[in-house]
Amino acid sequence: MSQNIIHDEEDLRFYIEFDSEDAELTYTYPETEVMDFDHTFVPESNRGQGIADKLVQEGLEFAKSNNYKVIPSCPVVEAYIKRHKQYQDLVQPV
Repeated sequence: MSQNIIHDEEDLRFYIEFDSEDAELTYTYPETEVMDFDHTFVPESNRGQGIADKLVQEGLEFAKSNNYKVIPSCPVVEAYIKRHKQYQDLVQPV
């Protein structure tokens, strides 16, 4: 089992490869310098290991290091930001 997070900028996703299928966090760019994290998926056999949190953290760190604001459309991303206050300033004002 690999825990290396790959950022596929062409396919707009962060992912971890597993034997069965990939765990992923997908996003779009609805505006210049704004990332909308819209979907998180972890294969059922790999759930409960903190993989979604690792993907979300990687995505938020990428946004932060590139001075992007984020839209947490995915409930997993929204919940992660609520639990980790250091990312709340990245959220795009509504």
